[in-house]
Amino acid sequence: MTETDVRPAAPLAVVILAAGQGTRMKSDKHKVLHPIAGRPMLLHLMSSVDALGAARKVVVVGSGRNQLEAAVGGEAALAVQDPQLGTGHAVQQAEAALAGFEGDVLILYGDVPFVRPETLRAMLERLHAADEPAVVVLGFEPDDALQYGRVLAHDDGRIAKMVEFKDATDQERACTLCNSGLMAVRSDDLFPLLARVGNGNAQGEYYLVDIVNIANSEGRACAVVTTDDPDEVAGINSRAELAEAEARWQRRRRLGAMAEGASLVAPETVWFAWDTELGRDVTIEPNVVFGPGVKIGDGVTIKAFSHLAGATLAHGAEAGPFARLRPGAVLEEGAKVGNFVEVKAATLGKGAKASHLTYLGDAEIGAGANIGAGTITCNYDGYFKYRTIIGERAFIGSNSALIAPVRIGADAIVAAGSAVSRDVADGELRMVRAEQLVKPGWADRFHDAMKKKKAERKAQP
Repeated sequence: MTETDVRPAAPLAVVILAAGQGTRMKSDKHKVLHPIAGRPMLLHLMSSVDALGAARKVVVVGSGRNQLEAAVGGEAALAVQDPQLGTGHAVQQAEAALAGFEGDVLILYGDVPFVRPETLRAMLERLHAADEPAVVVLGFEPDDALQYGRVLAHDDGRIAKMVEFKDATDQERACTLCNSGLMAVRSDDLFPLLARVGNGNAQGEYYLVDIVNIANSEGRACAVVTTDDPDEVAGINSRAELAEAEARWQRRRRLGAMAEGASLVAPETVWFAWDTELGRDVTIEPNVVFGPGVKIGDGVTIKAFSHLAGATLAHGAEAGPFARLRPGAVLEEGAKVGNFVEVKAATLGKGAKASHLTYLGDAEIGAGANIGAGTITCNYDGYFKYRTIIGERAFIGSNSALIAPVRIGADAIVAAGSAVSRDVADGELRMVRAEQLVKPGWADRFHDAMKKKKAERKAQP
């Protein structure tokens, strides 16, 4: 079975906490909207949630509500936490959005974007185990426990106590099992437990973890599920942590690409987007960057220092070095663009090539066509965009300007240095150049005169 074939045992709702100020980011952009691999971290998390088939999603926000509304696009309800009185108080703000819901609730964090669907499933499965724990907590064991809250648990995973670092004793701080903050709770338990949480602690806040201690005090079991990958629950609170998260994501994606049959000549220099698709036997040379929306077919070669975004390359196509493929660029089978070629909203047909120093925008280039160095499609008049159509096997000479809208016929030839503003018929030669002026001996006389003048100036005192 695939991940999407499996469903939780009960209807699922997800509460994502994103009300933090994000002051360490030093940014006008909401913290959870900072991108990793070209995708906001919040949307990475929501993708994992979508794999579980959640019936309801609620994002708890503080400042930056308008930004989050635009980002989630109606895929989740928003609840506002104002003032911000702690994590327990934040979850309480989702109560109205979950009115009438009966099922399981996952509590997640918008700045912890890479928790895996299988980890979330493990939490939900533990929630429905025979001992029916009231709360399931996701724990982890980092190399350095730092100031994370601690999970004091028995050998069977039942939780004895949850404690925040600032409230922990030295003995409790010696525990290495840490609280990620992620929890699974039944809806009919969650809000009654939250209603009993107080703020008598070092921070004067309403801690979400206290629902575990309250449930324990009532004689109910609570349990911890431990992830084997601490990076999965690493929070992102600063630009430095964002860069570290990007590096971790890229490292895993590179290894995945190579495991799936792509050759990366210098893996550490290749940067993927979250949705990059690679075929088999793809070769990627050093210093290649993929923006979102790139699809690479089998046997494609991307040469060094190329940048691709929103582009599609079919079997055996080739790009670079120093190529830029922008959104809407399509290279069909065996097509080639070389060094310092830019393609935007243009299709190169089977076997077509533009080997160097060319701009092709809003164009359709037929199979087998050859685009000479320095060719540009003049597609914009300052107000509107226009298309250029180049027929199969056409030959466009170097340093030509094709002034759109214009159509170049099949097997036509445009002579080098031409500025073409009218259609060219199939098989036609079009030469658009000014008449050449010839003055025999003029250059010799010019050189003689200038040499004489220079000598006279040197002779002057």
